[in-house]
Amino acid sequence: MADLDDDGARQFRHAAPGSPAPDYGRAGRNVPVSLAVGATLLILIFVPLFFAKPLFLAVLVLAAGVGVWEMVRAIRTGSPARPPMLPLLGGSTVMIALAWFADVNGLTIGLLVALLATMVWRMGDGPDGYQRDMGAGALILVYVPFLLGFAALLARVDDGQWRIVVTIAAVVLSDTGGFVAGVLLGKHPMAPTISPKKSWEGFAGSVLATAAGSALLLWLLLDVAAWKGACFGVAVSIAAVLGDLAESLLKRDLGIKDMSSLLPGHGGLMDRLDSIVFAAPMAYLLLSVLAPTT
Repeated sequence: MADLDDDGARQFRHAAPGSPAPDYGRAGRNVPVSLAVGATLLILIFVPLFFAKPLFLAVLVLAAGVGVWEMVRAIRTGSPARPPMLPLLGGSTVMIALAWFADVNGLTIGLLVALLATMVWRMGDGPDGYQRDMGAGALILVYVPFLLGFAALLARVDDGQWRIVVTIAAVVLSDTGGFVAGVLLGKHPMAPTISPKKSWEGFAGSVLATAAGSALLLWLLLDVAAWKGACFGVAVSIAAVLGDLAESLLKRDLGIKDMSSLLPGHGGLMDRLDSIVFAAPMAYLLLSVLAPTT
């Protein structure tokens, strides 16, 4: 036990004794269960988005809250940092609400207020590890509610439901294109020390699938020229892949496989939002130029 290196100790600590992880081959997951859970999540997103848009704000607040909860638990499990849960949850709610009601300025102010509230709250536990805990808290606030707040910025405008549709479709196309190309053609690892199953062939499949699908969807739904839609797809796909890699890097550093076991076949909610939180700001920026609101 004492001879285990840091990574080995973490893997031992988080592994289930006597029960090796199921081998799903190159897919890396239980595909039928994963698809069923993914479809359920899409229903929970699109029903309020199209039929009761104010309820979509509640969906975003709930998603951000669950993401913060998962991140706090994961960081407390895999590192000595102890970010305070309650101010992070409260700050997350305020940030998403301000983004919805006060645009990007509200989102930015919400982040500042949440950081200040977390700093003050953490003072109550004394100076030991203060910088460490605040660093973890700041990471959580930026990574989860701030980035997810751009989904609120996308949705709040008159045609916001279609902006969310093209953004989520781009992420799904990127994930699906990369999965299929990676399984069928993947030979050259893209980032073996971070995500061994990712390949350059899979990345190419992600970009091509997203470019083609986005060219069609943006033309049909937002009246954007096909070539501009393709550029949108390329950029959002790259952002989605980077988001996936960023969370994989964080999980490896923490020595965990999934952020939680909340979603069968997926892990935690953040294991599904990892691509979206990077894609949403990119989509907001590009759509502000390609399809500006009046």
